[in-house]
Amino acid sequence: MEKNSATVTISANIKAPVTKVWQCWTEPQHITRWNNASDDWHTPRAENDLRVGGTFLSRMEAREGSTGFDFNGTYTDVQQHERIAYTLEDGRKVEIKFEPNGDETRVTETFDADPSHSVEMQQAGWQAILDNFKKYVEAAAKSRTLHYEIIISAPAEKVYRTMLDEEKYKIWTAVFHPTSHYKGSWEKGAKIQFLGLDEQGVAGGMVSRINENIPNQFISIEHLGLVQGDTEITSGPEVAEWTGALENYTFTEKQGETVLAIDVDTNQEYEAHFSETWPKALQKIKEMSEAGS
Repeated sequence: MEKNSATVTISANIKAPVTKVWQCWTEPQHITRWNNASDDWHTPRAENDLRVGGTFLSRMEAREGSTGFDFNGTYTDVQQHERIAYTLEDGRKVEIKFEPNGDETRVTETFDADPSHSVEMQQAGWQAILDNFKKYVEAAAKSRTLHYEIIISAPAEKVYRTMLDEEKYKIWTAVFHPTSHYKGSWEKGAKIQFLGLDEQGVAGGMVSRINENIPNQFISIEHLGLVQGDTEITSGPEVAEWTGALENYTFTEKQGETVLAIDVDTNQEYEAHFSETWPKALQKIKEMSEAGS
């Protein structure tokens, strides 16, 4: 096959200030939300050391688990809010420019084409990811990701096990709803329902998917829609604000202690409620994890 040395350029105008665009482009908790060209692919895990000489990695996988690969490279230039350049593992070069214009930002991405695939296919694929990024950022500008964390005097393995235990889960999530429980599996790729009972004993809550579950390290939950009785609602205006929202748990152990961090997507309506209840829930996890086995 003749070697392909083409350079491809794609771009998008994003209705968000450059500070928000830069944050969503560079922070792993955001990268996992937008870095896919189609709905049947996702990025369950991302790492980013944003500095010249630093490396990045995005784990890209088919949602049904049939295949996946690591997209990684090394940074050669980082100019905050202006330019990022890096070299991919196979030696190809990539440059991203951020051009602010008031409350909008133009993102232009230039990359060396892979000689083993057609230029047209690569241009379409990279543009699809950039378009998905635009969609995510413009939606994120209207919502918030809340962050809470607590230090627990117990190893990560115990904190992880305590948090997911079916009976202990009911205890720490009772601060959100007195009959809170889950139905399903915590395995990566599995569907799970987070439920509570109303006064008539009818279950309602969220239907979700486990995007990632690295034992004792990281869990990512993607909310898909609502549960009303025996019905799951995953499309329509009543679930639009929840579809795709993430709830991430990070366990960081150091010298016998664990920092449990929670990042949860929400809207303004629930922000005050979560700011009151999440610290209480984390305190419950702390107390149970620190108690004797």
